[in-house]
Amino acid sequence: MNRETETETETVEKLVHIAVQFHTFFTEINPGTGASAIMINYRGFGAVKIDRHGKAKVLSAEEIQRMFTLGLTTERDRTLIGVMLYTGCRVNEAVTLKIKDVYNSKGRIRAELIIRKGNTKGKLATRSIPILSELRNFLATYKPTNSRDGFLFPGRWGRGHLHSEYASLIFRQACERADIEGASTHSCRRTALTFMSNAQIPLRVIQEISGHRSLEQLQNYLEVEPSQVRGAIAALSMLSPPSMSSNNQDMRNADNTKLSTE
Repeated sequence: MNRETETETETVEKLVHIAVQFHTFFTEINPGTGASAIMINYRGFGAVKIDRHGKAKVLSAEEIQRMFTLGLTTERDRTLIGVMLYTGCRVNEAVTLKIKDVYNSKGRIRAELIIRKGNTKGKLATRSIPILSELRNFLATYKPTNSRDGFLFPGRWGRGHLHSEYASLIFRQACERADIEGASTHSCRRTALTFMSNAQIPLRVIQEISGHRSLEQLQNYLEVEPSQVRGAIAALSMLSPPSMSSNNQDMRNADNTKLSTE
């Protein structure tokens, strides 16, 4: 590749980066509530305004199905989003994975995926996360090629790694195709952690997977469903005074006796 071709390539990469930055420009902060109001209004996306108080949407099982069947169109993209969903990792942790973090020297998929300390938020600690069978299927199909620097998701011309903003663009385009509103790449992480919490996995175990500094930070990620709130309130029925319960039962018995004698 000559210098002129390289210059043209670099120009295209810069234009893509500017386009992503242009989207970020549309992020506004509502001064009244402090909530994020995201405006998406350029070619490829509809005009959508979403107010989720700074929290990414938790995807439903049906939306996840649509995402992988209708939204994501390449093996690389399905594997990338699969890594984020089935490990609960951050987008930057996913795009900076090395091939050796996932496959051994013989090209076989490891039992555990390694997220290295240097690529984590705050550089707290290296995490090893078991590879679920669903993710293993994606990794078995996807084989990165032409990765000059050994990254699982190489960038343009195999140099470096896929940029986290470009990964976000891939996700947003997939959401558009799958008719999913209000989601971002952070939805994968929040969905994974919420599903684990709803499955009664102890928070300390989830923290080990998520890499949060504290349990308080982790709890802010977890979604509380309306059905859970209703169930919690319903549990208060056991607090009814015995006299009230017995009086209600006596009234029902009296009504039944009256009906039977008429």
